[in-house]
Amino acid sequence: MSIKRKMTMIMSLSVSIILLLNMVLNYSHAKSNLQKSNESQLLLTTRQIAVSLEQSRQNTADERARLERQLKMAAMVAAEELSPDMKEIHAEQLTDLSQKTGVSGISLVYKMNVKMVTGPSSDPERTGIPLNKEVASSSLMDLLNRSQQNQSQHQGAFNPFWTVAADSVPTSSETRGITGYYYDGTRNYIINVFLLPEDMGPAIGLTGQDGLLTKMMDANPGILEITGILPARIEGFSLADDGQEQGPFLFGTYHYADYNAEDLVQTVNRSGQGLVGDLYVDGEHYIQSYVPVVATGKDSYVLRVVYSDEPISTVLKNQIVTHTIVSGALLLLVLLINYLVSGMFMRPIQDILLKVKEMAGGRFETRLSLVSRDELGVLANHINMMAGNLGEYTAELEKMNEENRSMREYLESIINQTADAIHITDQKGNILRINHAFEKLYGWTKQEILGKSVPFVPPSSREEWKQWEISLKQGEPLHWGETVRLRKDGSEVVVSISQSPIFNKKGKIIAFVTISRDMTERNKIEELLRRSEKLTTVGQLAAGVAHEIRNPLTTLRGFLQLQQQTETLNPQHVDIMMAELDRINLIVSEFLILAKPQANFFQNKDIRYILGDVVSLLDSQAHLYGIQFVMDFAKEPIIVHCEENQLKQVFINVLKNAMEAMPKGGGIGLKIMKEDNQALIGIIDEGEGIPDETLPKLGEPFFTSKETGTGLGLMVSQRIIEAHKGTISINSMMGWGTMVTITLPMALQEEEQNSDNQED
Repeated sequence: MSIKRKMTMIMSLSVSIILLLNMVLNYSHAKSNLQKSNESQLLLTTRQIAVSLEQSRQNTADERARLERQLKMAAMVAAEELSPDMKEIHAEQLTDLSQKTGVSGISLVYKMNVKMVTGPSSDPERTGIPLNKEVASSSLMDLLNRSQQNQSQHQGAFNPFWTVAADSVPTSSETRGITGYYYDGTRNYIINVFLLPEDMGPAIGLTGQDGLLTKMMDANPGILEITGILPARIEGFSLADDGQEQGPFLFGTYHYADYNAEDLVQTVNRSGQGLVGDLYVDGEHYIQSYVPVVATGKDSYVLRVVYSDEPISTVLKNQIVTHTIVSGALLLLVLLINYLVSGMFMRPIQDILLKVKEMAGGRFETRLSLVSRDELGVLANHINMMAGNLGEYTAELEKMNEENRSMREYLESIINQTADAIHITDQKGNILRINHAFEKLYGWTKQEILGKSVPFVPPSSREEWKQWEISLKQGEPLHWGETVRLRKDGSEVVVSISQSPIFNKKGKIIAFVTISRDMTERNKIEELLRRSEKLTTVGQLAAGVAHEIRNPLTTLRGFLQLQQQTETLNPQHVDIMMAELDRINLIVSEFLILAKPQANFFQNKDIRYILGDVVSLLDSQAHLYGIQFVMDFAKEPIIVHCEENQLKQVFINVLKNAMEAMPKGGGIGLKIMKEDNQALIGIIDEGEGIPDETLPKLGEPFFTSKETGTGLGLMVSQRIIEAHKGTISINSMMGWGTMVTITLPMALQEEEQNSDNQED
């Protein structure tokens, strides 16, 4: 999406939000003002309705009193003219009396069992009909009984006329009227006089209070319901009680029920102030008002009026529509202006964007011609400078990239063409890369092992591999070491392995590179060379043995021939022959020690104690020659895996040579120390030294500078040290003495612990 569109959208969104907030605020403000104004208006309207209703009720009360007096007069006239016995009275007589007295009708009510039943009546429809409600019938019976008692006991206090609820009038019509009853205790019936609504006049008849309510609701369509509620009867009232005679409703209807009406009525009644609130019935919203009404001489009540919220909602809807139309017009105007302005500002940006696209495509030749002095002009100048610099840098990078590509291809060629197997693994042992030599040596292809851990370490080498792994993870490279690995087919191959960690820029190990070299052919060649050297050595030994034995044998032969000729035994000749035989026996013994295989029992031993035992053995002999041993041993244990007796033989040979090289006595220095997991043993004498031309020949069989030596002792010592995977070197300076240095590998830590356990 272009910046122009984004700017237009952002501006439109911002204006829309502002307009929307403005509409919301205006709506809230207007609604609040309308609600306040409407509440005041509704309270005023409700109070006016209350005043009108009170006036109507007062008029109705006065008119009702007049009508009751009319009924009483009619009842008294009927009592004077009617016979005490109901059987002697006819309906025509009652009709004439009703017309004469001006009432709607006259009926006679008598007691039948437990009910009050209408007898003769001016209205034929009432004859024989019980009163509408059993409650009213019971009330009339009670009144009848009490009037009879009062008449017999208190003749002067008896009131023969009374009125009851209009619902007691026995009629099939739905109209309501006023009815009165007269009983003087001298007859077997009760005189019932009544006025129907159409005969009562406008104040209390069909156009009475109910008519006034109807007129008010017709005049104001916003009024939905008017109800008069008695606070004394509202407590504990439920909707199921609606319509009962003792209900809380004084007049009106209660179709729009409010479940909080009890609290509201009591609040209004206590405070004496009106209130306006919301009303929700079946999900519809209405407005209701409560106003306390104090009726003179009557029960006070609370007037409840339910209004429709349509006037307010209509005004609010019209206001929303108006604001929406105005806001839409403003939004369209802002969009148009923003589109034109953004287009003007976007032209130089589009030129810059076009130049950047060219630069991204590698074209840095063209330049921007924007000459404005604002930020866009400064940006154009910097882009021109950047284009020139990028052109130069790109040329250099292309040159360097070509060199790197050539070097990478060269290194790839070397790695793939080398005869050594190379593979790279991560820290978990998963193979990341291999070369062709690895596939050829081990048998796995790239597709088979990349991303996997290859089990090519045999069980016999796992302990060794664990030690190597620890050293590698500590960052120590492993130089060439000969071991055994498994091929894909399960066969073993002897390889020489070199492993090194690969570090990132932060010095953290990220991978390991391993170079494996197949030692099979090389070992065969070395074996052949060893055999050749052995044959050469055997030949030299054979020649040396033949030469050394020939001399004493020649002497023995000569003396034996001489004794054979003289036939005499010369003791001096016998001594010489025995010495020569001893000489032959010594040569053969030394040769057997060199040639005979010996059983080796390697153990972990402290080299300090082994050399100390040899010093103790030779110490007395050294004192005879005036020689003193000066020892400088390390304080910590130096454990080597060795055959103790063989090492003692080496130390005896070396120390005897040192003692024989010091005929005038002196000191022999002995030093034992540890260096790079190697045990170093140094033996330094103060003898005459060894000539430089003689040093290379030391260790050759039968080469010796001693009159009685064979030259095999040093050869045997070298063989023992080599069997212990160590080295022995001899350095000498004429007139100063000789230093023999023996290096032995130290035992592994696990082997040291095993040795300690065995010693314990």
